[in-house]
Amino acid sequence: MSNLHPPLGDYHGKLKAVILDWAGTTVDFGSLAPVRALQKVFAEAGVTLADSEIRQAMGLPKKEHIREILSGQEARDQWARARRVPPCETDVDQLYDEFVPVQFSCLLEYSEFIPGVLEATERFRRSGLKIGTTTGYSREMLDLLVAASRKAGYNPDCNVVPGDVGAGRPHPFMIYENAVKLQVYPLAAIVKIGDTPADIEEGLNAGTWSIGVAATGNMMGLSRQDFEGLSAEQRGERLVVARAELRSAGAHYVIDTLADVDPVLDEIEVRLASAR
Repeated sequence: MSNLHPPLGDYHGKLKAVILDWAGTTVDFGSLAPVRALQKVFAEAGVTLADSEIRQAMGLPKKEHIREILSGQEARDQWARARRVPPCETDVDQLYDEFVPVQFSCLLEYSEFIPGVLEATERFRRSGLKIGTTTGYSREMLDLLVAASRKAGYNPDCNVVPGDVGAGRPHPFMIYENAVKLQVYPLAAIVKIGDTPADIEEGLNAGTWSIGVAATGNMMGLSRQDFEGLSAEQRGERLVVARAELRSAGAHYVIDTLADVDPVLDEIEVRLASAR
């Protein structure tokens, strides 16, 4: 179902570009790499975190993500018990410095493409859509993913990280940079697709269409094996919740996986063409 306030504006042409997230949207079914890395770093600091505590701020730049985790009551209490003082900004810096090599060590382990993604991006190409990406990873981390993805046949036209523009999600600046590098306008001709509320907000703040991905990423939070191991009833119940959370974030549309996006893109084009 579509949000009531799509970015129609005065544009009535065709879509020109899609801007895709990485972990949980195109690679890393369940968006596990950042969760496992953060759990390890916090555990070594004496703080045990559940997946749900880490996933609340997923999609933000990683240092901001760490800062958000430490602002939570449970993490602060555990930190104070382990260190005898509450966490401060210096601790955020230290945790991030420790996080970086841990994330590098496991990033490629979780770089496998989500089923149907490569085929979907090939369809984007055939329909004339340019492909950009945004992420919460650093440039060095993303470069690893880009190199591995290129070998698999996925080569976006533009890849932007928070450090390129001074701020990450939910700010719109990475999308603006994509638009500049892709030479695409207006923003109503762009669709942002991602698996977190921060992805949705990024698109809304930029003035693009925002599509949420419910099954393969952060909102479900399961590996492909675990997801496929659910009963039909369990899967359905969890998908209802995941879809609702993305809609609550303002998504114009919600799909389960990128492989399902083609009918939504067709509907967006129909709406653009008929909004005269």
